Amino acid sequence: MSLKLNSPDVIRYALLVALGITGYLLVLSWAADSADAGGRENQEPVAGEISTPSGDEGVAGDQELVPPLPSGVVDLPDDSMASPASAKVTHQDPTLGAVSSDRMIVVETPLLNVLIDRYGGDVVKTSLLRHAQSLSIPDVPVTLLDRTSHKTYEAQSGLTGLDRDHDRPLYMSTQSRYRLDEGSLEVVLTHRAEGIETVKTFAFEADQYVIPVSYRVRNLGEEPLHTRLFVQLKRDASPVESRGAGFFAPRAYLGAALTTDDSRYEKLSFEDVESSNFSAVVTGGWIAILQHYFIAAWVADRDQRYDYFGRRGADGLYRFGFIGPETVIPSGREGNFSARFYAGPKDQASLRNISENLNLTVDYGWFWWLSVPMFMVLDLIQDYVYNWGIAIILLTVAIKLALWPLASTSYRSMAKLRKVTPQMKRIQERYSDDSAKLRQAMMELYQKEKVNPLQGCLPMLPQMPVFIALYWVLYESVELRHAPFFGWIQDLSSHDPFFVLPILMGASMFAAQALNPPAPNPMQQRMMRLMPVVFTVILAFFSAGLVLYWLMNNVLSFAQQWWITRRFEKADVRPSS
Repeated sequence: MSLKLNSPDVIRYALLVALGITGYLLVLSWAADSADAGGRENQEPVAGEISTPSGDEGVAGDQELVPPLPSGVVDLPDDSMASPASAKVTHQDPTLGAVSSDRMIVVETPLLNVLIDRYGGDVVKTSLLRHAQSLSIPDVPVTLLDRTSHKTYEAQSGLTGLDRDHDRPLYMSTQSRYRLDEGSLEVVLTHRAEGIETVKTFAFEADQYVIPVSYRVRNLGEEPLHTRLFVQLKRDASPVESRGAGFFAPRAYLGAALTTDDSRYEKLSFEDVESSNFSAVVTGGWIAILQHYFIAAWVADRDQRYDYFGRRGADGLYRFGFIGPETVIPSGREGNFSARFYAGPKDQASLRNISENLNLTVDYGWFWWLSVPMFMVLDLIQDYVYNWGIAIILLTVAIKLALWPLASTSYRSMAKLRKVTPQMKRIQERYSDDSAKLRQAMMELYQKEKVNPLQGCLPMLPQMPVFIALYWVLYESVELRHAPFFGWIQDLSSHDPFFVLPILMGASMFAAQALNPPAPNPMQQRMMRLMPVVFTVILAFFSAGLVLYWLMNNVLSFAQQWWITRRFEKADVRPSS
């Protein structure tokens, strides 16, 4: 039997379509920003593993970091792993893994443990001391950058002409270990060769994840020195997967991103540079590698033009960075270069202060314009209640109040439809063999009772973007990582370990169905009864914060619908529209 717009079946199918679209959009969100299923997040340090092959071993790879730029041939180091024979690992640090006393400099602040290789002055490991790998091992911090035999992720910087392939400066330092408890600290590296004196300085602040890196180059030779600053993030393609993630658990975007003159936020995935190199000329800007909750980024000076690049080398490693404008240092003069390096959480307020648009690396997806104000409200509530779970509940109430008129329209229509259901059944029984008369009789009933089945489902469609936007707020915001609620829920960003919230959510969906008009045929009834089961299974692996929102939304919706339905059922007169 064909369906007309005003058929009683329309609302059933429309509701199923609405729920299906919601699930489909969520699946698309996962797929768009997912990494491979394999791999481990923040792999456990392996004793004795800092990959430092000797200089005569060499490393297969490109002989040039980036293709020649329009402004001239660029000779940049492609492989900092090629190093002098003095790179012998001599002792091990419990938080930083294997450390070479000859080559490695350890810097500890209240926020960071940083490992700097004197060969090239690269940052080869960063541990985020305020962020544990998991609640089960709270004393083991998240390791963002790392260079071991099974992982390569480091932040390199240097000067063209001075840092050459397989021949980088071996800097000297007065100490091999620094500790900063408060205030600021400068780690100064020096190198002098071929009439050029270079001072490379890392500036640390006790309460900051951003590390300014500066060069002071003095030309002691007779000829002018032509050089350019370069920085890059070098990483393999190993995926990042959250501990304890189930089969249905989503995976955040893993790849590079940058800001350009034409785009505030542009993703540059590993796949994007597989077939062709990326290049762009940008005034100021930044380039970063993103993963769930954390980023590493190089930030350029605001007023200068830089050549940005992204490429995959023959060694299989990916490089994303930028090269500064050429500077000519006359004989007997000095030149200064600088950039800032960030390795830390995706804290929106901090990132916004570091560089324009850097906060966009907190990627809320398609509905970011809804997610951003949602997070602001959620964060404001949390400042008063000191519990992210309670903040989610109060945000749910606020959203429900904002959508109250829209939902009321839907529930009034369902209440009217529920009230005329006995008449609809009598009509269906009377004209079961005559579809034309059945449709005509149903039309007359709808007109008489002022019932429109579509009013019951169409107001629900605008609520889907709200749900998806909140999903990304709860999934992407590092503030909710390891945030406790009550009792057994100690991490709102992870799924409920005992699946209590998903079960309660499914039960609330069953309860809500009891208030809806019954489906006109057994097939639709079975489909509707199956929906709570399907959503319970899927949401069992979503974050507890998101399931908490859905549960509270269902409870409030049930209360609103029950109140409207009860009022209509008790009314002595026909309900008005």
